[in-house]
Amino acid sequence: MSWDQVWIDINIATMDPSLSEAYGAITDAALAVKDGKIAWIGKRSDLPAFDVLATPVYKGKGGWLTPGLIDAHTHLVFAGNRANEFELRLKGASYEEIARAGGGIISTVKACREASEAELFDEARRRLNALAKEGVTTVEIKSGYGLETATELKLLRVARELGKHHHVDVVTTFLGAHAFPAEYQGREQEYVQLVIEEMLPQVLAEDLADAVDVFCENIAFDLQQTEAILSAAKAKGLDIKLHAEQLSNMGGSILAARLGAKSVDHIEYLDEAGVKALAESGTCATLLPGAFYFLRETRMPPIALLRQYQVPMVLASDFNPGTSPICSTLLMLNLGCTLFRLTPEEALAGVTRNAAKALGREQHIGMLRQGMDADFCLWRISTPAELAYSYGVNPLVDVIKGGKLIHQ
Repeated sequence: MSWDQVWIDINIATMDPSLSEAYGAITDAALAVKDGKIAWIGKRSDLPAFDVLATPVYKGKGGWLTPGLIDAHTHLVFAGNRANEFELRLKGASYEEIARAGGGIISTVKACREASEAELFDEARRRLNALAKEGVTTVEIKSGYGLETATELKLLRVARELGKHHHVDVVTTFLGAHAFPAEYQGREQEYVQLVIEEMLPQVLAEDLADAVDVFCENIAFDLQQTEAILSAAKAKGLDIKLHAEQLSNMGGSILAARLGAKSVDHIEYLDEAGVKALAESGTCATLLPGAFYFLRETRMPPIALLRQYQVPMVLASDFNPGTSPICSTLLMLNLGCTLFRLTPEEALAGVTRNAAKALGREQHIGMLRQGMDADFCLWRISTPAELAYSYGVNPLVDVIKGGKLIHQ
């Protein structure tokens, strides 16, 4: 038997639902890698004979392997910060008062328009490094802080460049329909047409996006505008997803399900009809506890209904400067459990198997199974639940991406 590497003295949380044990666990396990793929996985006692002199053997010292973590919803590329607004809110200023003073998303848009690609890249690389140090091996990055063609393209170019210069895989999403820019107030439909007729074609011409997202909400894009943008993207062969039901129930999730969206994200106001639509379409529900925590929200997503209808639940950071300035996927595991009452197994599935499905990568990553990418982490833990149980002391030991050892 010829392999590139073999791992022993490990336990494996495969996250494979076809296995009966919690977490798809295999204890006293072994795993073999060949050509960047998992060539064999199972009990150590069943490991076939191989050339021990020619094959590197790694010992996990009783630790646990999991799939590489996936953060399936971030706004990682932006300029500036809004710490001053955080302080103003805590002193009693309202969102409207801050916005009238030039704050809110307008301030981030202004900073992004003024920043160079090099400046954006340097800042975003630091954030991506922080996620990588927590075992993230795939991340989705949205645009949305340009709200004009040139800056939206700039943000997406930076995100693509990050993926070229980092071991973390970057999936990019065009979010030109994040908000209406100030210069289009009163001319909102013209901006929708700009997104469809100018921005989207240029995004496609430069191959800058894997998917298109829209913020469908009473303070942003209505159902008709959302459908027009998502339908145009789908017609061009791009995946679609939606910010939906964060502040009210507009029926965006039902629309997204009908159009075949990969995910709907936030969904605090999602109702049973919406959950049922997601279940029927196979659309994932992305939970964003970082924003829920930071904004001190009280309306929880309908976790019981999502379980009842067996909708895949994704857990992501929503890392952004305004509503979730929390660059930590590991912390999301804890918040998902403590705030949303997920089980640790549900939380880990949310940043592995289900996150891969939300990004359309479930055939390659998100589980540890023969034939899938050798994309996994070794953790110094005694049970997978520890990843959600505590926070602050990083238990990551090693990262293997595409069969290559990245971090020790």
